[in-house]
Amino acid sequence: MRAARLIKMVLLLQSRASMTAAELATELEVSERTVTRDAQALSEAGVPVYADRGRAGGYRLIGGYRTRLTGLGRSEAEALFLSGVPGALREMGLEDAASAARLKVSAALVPSVRDASRTAAQRFHLDAPNWFKEPKTPELLPAVADAVWDDRRIVARYRRGENEVERELEPYGLVLKAGVWYLCARVTGDGGGRGGHGSHSSHGSYRVYRIDRFSAVDPSDGRPERFERDEEFDLPGFWEEQAEQFARSLLRAEVVVRVSPDGVRRLPYAVDPHSAREALRAADAPDEDGWVTLTLPVESEEVAHTQLAALGPEVEVLAPRELRERFTRDAIRLAALYDS
Repeated sequence: MRAARLIKMVLLLQSRASMTAAELATELEVSERTVTRDAQALSEAGVPVYADRGRAGGYRLIGGYRTRLTGLGRSEAEALFLSGVPGALREMGLEDAASAARLKVSAALVPSVRDASRTAAQRFHLDAPNWFKEPKTPELLPAVADAVWDDRRIVARYRRGENEVERELEPYGLVLKAGVWYLCARVTGDGGGRGGHGSHSSHGSYRVYRIDRFSAVDPSDGRPERFERDEEFDLPGFWEEQAEQFARSLLRAEVVVRVSPDGVRRLPYAVDPHSAREALRAADAPDEDGWVTLTLPVESEEVAHTQLAALGPEVEVLAPRELRERFTRDAIRLAALYDS
């Protein structure tokens, strides 16, 4: 523990001109008295740590000292590529590895560009979760992430409706979508055709699982057995395909509507954008008033009512009759409300 802290202290001093005892104490999460003792230990070990006395004093390395302990470990190098999503790193248990990797890279840079990580962090930040939604980190996410990094089979138990199902999985990749974590995995053994949603290949069934529905994650057969990864598996491509299929699977009904020119512009923001664009491409030419009649796939009449209501008078529902009558009642109530 102390050895790792001493190395981190040297790297910090190597990446900056000088640091006060308070700054070092904050970075190392120790007291200033511990910093003083560590600096003394480094000096006795031959590391030229010099203490500047006085109000503006601090610690610095002298004589152009450079440590050779800047080689990145595998976990640090992998975490470095994810350093743009600090929340995801923290949830997967990789925050310390990423911090060490950034520090090593900073220490290896020439002085003129050592502040690159700080200036980049001040200018760009990725905030993945949706607005007005408190993100919850799945308790089993770190265990799943470890299995993904190590290509280890797992046996996962997860909730499907009111039942609990068990599957042996080869975890290929993690996806963070709007604050929700998903696992893309290949199912081994029986049962690949049920639960989750996914596709099939000659090597097995690839499926997608919400990690917050996992109730347990254990090594396959009670031991951390590794699997041979299919190097042709493309995680971004697979996710894009599955997300599109999932969105399409929800659209089980159709409505016929007339949309004004302004409604045409706003339609992709009110309903599924892909379906809206396809429906507009397939529609006939606008009428003499510029309105377009189109058939729109929707999840249900209930959902369509909520979505199309956002367009107000820029859309007219033609079918089904029940939905048109519902909008008619809405219009009558609105007219009465505002007339009063």
